[in-house]
Amino acid sequence: MKYPQRSGRARRAALAFVLMFSGVALAGCGMPGAPLPPSLQLPGRVGDLSAVRTGNQVVLSWSMPKRDTDKVPLKGNVAVRICRDESVAAGCSAVATLQVAPDADGAFTDTLPPALAEGAPRVLIYFVELDNRKGRTAGLSNGAQVLAGEAPAAVDGLAAEMRRDGVLLRWAPEPPDTAPVAVQLVRKLVSPPAPAPSRSTEGPLAPRPEPLERTLLVEPGPQLGRALDSSIQFGETYEYRAQRVARVTVNGETLELAGPLSGAVRIAAVNVFPPAVPRGLAAVATAGAEGAGPAIDLNWQPGTEADLAGYVVYRREAGKPESNWQRISPAQPVAAPYYHDANVQSGHTYMYAVGAVDQQGHESARSAETEETVPGP
Repeated sequence: MKYPQRSGRARRAALAFVLMFSGVALAGCGMPGAPLPPSLQLPGRVGDLSAVRTGNQVVLSWSMPKRDTDKVPLKGNVAVRICRDESVAAGCSAVATLQVAPDADGAFTDTLPPALAEGAPRVLIYFVELDNRKGRTAGLSNGAQVLAGEAPAAVDGLAAEMRRDGVLLRWAPEPPDTAPVAVQLVRKLVSPPAPAPSRSTEGPLAPRPEPLERTLLVEPGPQLGRALDSSIQFGETYEYRAQRVARVTVNGETLELAGPLSGAVRIAAVNVFPPAVPRGLAAVATAGAEGAGPAIDLNWQPGTEADLAGYVVYRREAGKPESNWQRISPAQPVAAPYYHDANVQSGHTYMYAVGAVDQQGHESARSAETEETVPGP
């Protein structure tokens, strides 16, 4: 039996079908592609190492990587080697080796040996390096720089005293033969922070929550051994520590060398202070007209305290003893800095004084007296 001869076009179509079928079959048989290089399992390199020296201790902190250099999640603790470098020639001297979990916050405190805690200030650089299980590493971290050398002396005698305008802090000044340096006050909010504001109090004018920690730098000057923290809020409790901070220029760069932190002093910011005494009290008498009786109008300078509630007005007749002062204003403090006294008699002379009251009920001393005579009939 003879098969019919196919045309060239038909033969090409048949060949394409065979090749297409063969390609599908080959793709489905699971033949491997190009081989991949083996993973080195190197932990990622640390890039955010920081170092802070206080006294003779250096606190290091960094973030551990979550994956290795091949983007594979790390499993189990990672060996962290810490070293410090005082000079390029000496190289990086080993300090400690830790085991830290991946994706964790790394921390270490290094106590400087006497050789690094004495002498002139000089640069000291810390590094960390992460090893895999075979002791291989992706390299040193960024360098974190502090100053070696003798730190400033500790602050002694720190004490806190409450004032109306803030917390007055005092400490023992430096010895006369010591070059003055700045003092840094570290304030910590001890009382619980205020609750988050509700929707009704949010906005650009809403009070900002107080930070849990704040620092105040006191530059050397004529007022050695004292500083006023006027940023406190009444009703809170604070804890203060202090340390001396020297500024040192090394290789053209200004760095800070901080001494040890002092012991803590705690103070409750309780408002037991009355407002300032009102000033500028003046009195003007009127004889009365159109059926109105005589009166004396008083006015004075307004107070500026944020917690001012108002004023109390006192009066006595001229020529009578001091014990005859009487409160003539209502039980509630007078809100505005003026008062109209209509309970007067023609021909009489009256003495006046004014006190200021805050929202806690603390009243100031009475103002300077003023007197006025009511015109006769």
